[in-house]
Amino acid sequence: MNRNQVLPQVQLSADPSSLKRVDFCAPQSYKGAGFLSISDIPRVAEEVSTVVSGDGFNWDLETHFEDSPGSDPRQILELGLKGRLHLVCQRCLQDCAVDLDEKRRFILVTSELEADDYPLEDEEQEPLVASQQFNLLETIEDEVLLSIPLIPKHPEGFCEPHASVFGGEDGGEVEDKRENPFNILKNMKKN
Repeated sequence: MNRNQVLPQVQLSADPSSLKRVDFCAPQSYKGAGFLSISDIPRVAEEVSTVVSGDGFNWDLETHFEDSPGSDPRQILELGLKGRLHLVCQRCLQDCAVDLDEKRRFILVTSELEADDYPLEDEEQEPLVASQQFNLLETIEDEVLLSIPLIPKHPEGFCEPHASVFGGEDGGEVEDKRENPFNILKNMKKN
């Protein structure tokens, strides 16, 4: 590819079904943005506790070519994700809104072998195998799943007590009426 050659830039559609087949092998760059609701990304939908209006992810994507010493220019894909989903708080077992704001950078490679040979110590970008029918929607879904916290929790001090475990039927606290086991010893000492 000639360094001075200006590549056409293709605008990606925001429609989720059009993201399932993107030709990253073509000599062009891509740009796009859109919103994916939780129902558009079914593996994420399996993880959420409830779906609230407005839950989902804004995504933006841009590809460009960077010079690579000793080889042809490499295509770089930059992906941004920002959104919210609801998970079960592991402290109080109630719904917990989780906000995600992620930026990812990928280098597009031509084969699985090339991806396997990519240096692991490069933490700034990961290899992705480009194809003529690349499923960008699946990649976005993968990145959302990887960004979900392993143990979702409300911020410290924001958890509501779980009424069926800690409270009575009216939701109030149940008083601890057990007697202190050391009171018996205290009484023995007095006698």
